[in-house]
Amino acid sequence: MSIVADIVVLGSANVDLVVRQPRLPVPGETVAGADFTRVPGGKGLNQAIAAARSGATVAFLGAVGRDELGDSLRRTLRDDGIDTRGLTETDVSTGIAVVSVLDGGENAITVVPGANGAVRTLDDESRAAITRARFLVAQFERPIPLVAQAFEFARGLGIPTVLTPAPVTPLGGDVLALADILVPNAQEACELAGTPDEEVAARELSRGGATVVMTRGGRGVLVAKDGAVTIAVPAREVDPVDTTAAGDTLAGFLIGRLALGDELESALRAAVIAASLAVTRRGASSSIPFWPEVEQLL
Repeated sequence: MSIVADIVVLGSANVDLVVRQPRLPVPGETVAGADFTRVPGGKGLNQAIAAARSGATVAFLGAVGRDELGDSLRRTLRDDGIDTRGLTETDVSTGIAVVSVLDGGENAITVVPGANGAVRTLDDESRAAITRARFLVAQFERPIPLVAQAFEFARGLGIPTVLTPAPVTPLGGDVLALADILVPNAQEACELAGTPDEEVAARELSRGGATVVMTRGGRGVLVAKDGAVTIAVPAREVDPVDTTAAGDTLAGFLIGRLALGDELESALRAAVIAASLAVTRRGASSSIPFWPEVEQLL
């Protein structure tokens, strides 16, 4: 039976090892942590879960190791109704991320890609899944050649492509031109555009043809198209506990609602609310809200 879903996410799947601590240590220093948790994560997995919880049907194209961590990530995806037939098992261990969550909710993350980097070409099953999708979503936590192949294939079929350009890499420049929707945060946008001005960065990135949805944390979201800012959605005021996966929640909800037929501004307002709920909860995928919670606040 072929994979059929509104959204296909070509993305990373990690196990996040999360330590809560007052601050980051300086070299040679030991800092006592407050607590430790292990939760499913990875930008791709987070975005897939957010899209599924927004109400869309989702298929995940990823890679994990033949280990207990990989088994746990497969179960996590399935628990949200996500099609995992495109989740490849490799002899490389499952990816992990070490997340330091600081007092005040900010975080610092170190990623060990593991299996996420082991698959570098698009197989026939993945191509078939993309053929039936309404959107293809990717990030830079998988090999750049793989993302480029997938986007070129989707573009050839007229399927909109969505890219979160994180982490920013010099090798990703050509892929930016293949994205119909670009979802960077402000820092990523400024780095890609070569300017410290966030609005200028959004406008410059949009001149390549993509709709740029720039997330700015507590300052909301800017949308730019054809060199001009077209939409600004303010953030919802909350007391943040953990900002991990806030951007992924916004991206996943945004594309999920677009796939369900919402207009861009309506989808963005829902996505901003979803992200605002996520930052009031601990963890990555565990913090992502479900559609009824968001709908109630709309």
